[in-house]
Amino acid sequence: MTDLVAQSWFWWAVGVVVGLPVVLLALTEVHAALLRRGHAAARPVAFLRTYVVPAVALLLLLTQASGISAEVTWVRVVATVAGFLVLLVVLSAFDVALFGSAREGTWRARMPSIFVDLGRVVLVGVGLAVLFSWVWGADVGGLFTALGVTSIVLGLALQNAAGAIISGLLLLFEQPFRIGDWLDTGSTRGRVVEVNWRAVHIETRDGIRVVPNAALAGAEFTNLSEPSVEHTVTVPVTFATSDPPDQVRDLLLRTAADVPALVPGEQPGVLVTGAGGYEVQLRLRTFTDAEATRTRLLGHLWYAARRAGLHLDGDAAWGVSLPTGAEALQGLTTDLRLDEEQVTALADRVTVERYAEGEVVQRPGVVPAALQVVLDGAAALAPVTASGRGAAVARLERGAYLSPTALTRETATFVGTAVTELTVVNLPVDVMRELVQERPDLGREVGAEIDRRRALAAPLPAVRPASRAPSHTDSITGRAAERVT
Repeated sequence: MTDLVAQSWFWWAVGVVVGLPVVLLALTEVHAALLRRGHAAARPVAFLRTYVVPAVALLLLLTQASGISAEVTWVRVVATVAGFLVLLVVLSAFDVALFGSAREGTWRARMPSIFVDLGRVVLVGVGLAVLFSWVWGADVGGLFTALGVTSIVLGLALQNAAGAIISGLLLLFEQPFRIGDWLDTGSTRGRVVEVNWRAVHIETRDGIRVVPNAALAGAEFTNLSEPSVEHTVTVPVTFATSDPPDQVRDLLLRTAADVPALVPGEQPGVLVTGAGGYEVQLRLRTFTDAEATRTRLLGHLWYAARRAGLHLDGDAAWGVSLPTGAEALQGLTTDLRLDEEQVTALADRVTVERYAEGEVVQRPGVVPAALQVVLDGAAALAPVTASGRGAAVARLERGAYLSPTALTRETATFVGTAVTELTVVNLPVDVMRELVQERPDLGREVGAEIDRRRALAAPLPAVRPASRAPSHTDSITGRAAERVT
């Protein structure tokens, strides 16, 4: 027994036989713990347990426990494989340590993956060269020289393409802009939709503009989305020179004030530039809202100008003619309890108006000038809270009263917004009073509707019953009105 223990290979064999299972068991527990935590080191630990440890154990058994010469070819093969696996696990560990837990905004988080991949390839190549030199005694000096010369030749031949790629990689690393940001390069202004090694794709009004990275890297450009601060946008509009400037200015201010992207507390401004020209100045929360706000404002102005009889772009005609007063009342005879004689008598005393989707129809704190009845489309009612406009609490469709407090001369308590293109019939207060005198039940119905609005204005419970359906139909002035929950 003493002679056995005295053998040089004995303790190596015992160490491998006993240590290998222990190390594998320990790595298995560590791997399971890392997986539960979702740690990036779980993958290198699994690679170490599955490949590296068994390969190193086999190499120790061959060279130390068995006493086989390290000069034997197949022992050198095992040593090469084991060394390569050790190299991979070391690189993987460095990758996890440097980039696996990088925080947002640091240089490690901004590092493009191509840089990491290229660095890994270079280190693997150098590691293999050292490994072959150590295990096989190979002379790798000539190989490095050849690679260096080849790199110089390729660099000179592909310097333009390589320059564009390097510029793109530097842009990716520095990250002066991101996908979705708005850029102004001087010749191009638009939103970034794609960034690759060669070029940046910018979406403009005329289509996608492809700007080479080398051009951006060698010139100045402005990131309009950074920092994310307030931004002033100017929207030029033109009216007929015969339109009174004061009326046009009031219309522009009223319409622009309903833009949701305005900075809270800020009011729009209007400049008169002459010859029927005006500029609406809006202070927005961010530049990102600029294009959508410009589109929304111009669309709402198209409807508002025609309702006011003003000539936006020199034209006041509707694309599709509005119903006449008689046609509108004919469609509401059941809702308003009108007979043919009343329709004929009231046809010239009512007006029909059309609103754009998203346009404010009723403003809170204002006494409505007329009772508005929905003829076509839909509107939504929303309360006004300390933080701004709240969520919609009711949906009004054909036949519903949009402003019942016009009859009682009370201020409106809700914001009324067109959900779709909306057509309403305006019944002046004197017309409604005549109808109520002839139809007392109509007055009671309007009063009941006002009471319902007051109930809707009461504070809503913080938590709604889970069994309540997403929406249901309530009776709003005896018409269909869908409650938004």
